[in-house]
Amino acid sequence: MKTTVRDDAAIVEIRDLSFAYNGAPVFEKVNLTVRGRDFLSIVGPNAGGKTTLLKLMLGLITPQQGTVRVLGLPPKKACSRVGYMPQSAALDLHFPVSVLDVVMMGHLGKGRQWGFYGKSEKTKASEALKLLEIENVRDRPFSDLSGGQRQRVLIARALVVEPELLILDEPTSNVDMAAERELFEVLSELNTKIPIIVVTHDIGFVSNYVHTVACVNRKVVVHPTSEITGEMISEIYGSEVRMVRHDEIGRGGYSSV
Repeated sequence: MKTTVRDDAAIVEIRDLSFAYNGAPVFEKVNLTVRGRDFLSIVGPNAGGKTTLLKLMLGLITPQQGTVRVLGLPPKKACSRVGYMPQSAALDLHFPVSVLDVVMMGHLGKGRQWGFYGKSEKTKASEALKLLEIENVRDRPFSDLSGGQRQRVLIARALVVEPELLILDEPTSNVDMAAERELFEVLSELNTKIPIIVVTHDIGFVSNYVHTVACVNRKVVVHPTSEITGEMISEIYGSEVRMVRHDEIGRGGYSSV
């Protein structure tokens, strides 16, 4: 996967952003910068604004006040350079589609039509599968895969266009802890080539991998992962939380429950 992003480049710049739905404030005066090798986790309670923040970055909605720039451009103009994995992929598991076909779907919306792919697109799809360490299942039906394998395929779909920024919304939902760990090991390796933004609820687990955490609950506060404490998590979620320790394979960490 090629990359042209400098380590110090400002990939996402949000300045004095305010946004409201039907007059109800979601954000006020938000500032956030994501740079060229950042691995940022966005955390917070349900309805706290995480999805809204992603939609602003993707250009799906626009702020009432302030500015959002992605790769130096308004988000709508930068979207072709961003790889995105939504929280829920609308794929019918009964539809007879192969793993390679699913990855090739990443080219749709980039001036391509379904089924009309050249050698270059197929090569990029194979490379994306190789990066996610699932090239051996490329010809299998997508429906036959495990939950963890499906998530990797969907990330490969986001990578097939060789993006300069990767945004993942709950990439480890519905997978077990072992698959979650394996997936984040792969993402950590990908982060040597591309900046990553990931939305997750498992703040303690991802702190082993991400560089910074953006705590979103009507405001956005960014912390290095080393600063995250149980008290801070309670403040983020607005209530007492129960912490579960993970010690598998020699790695510590906590999850909020």
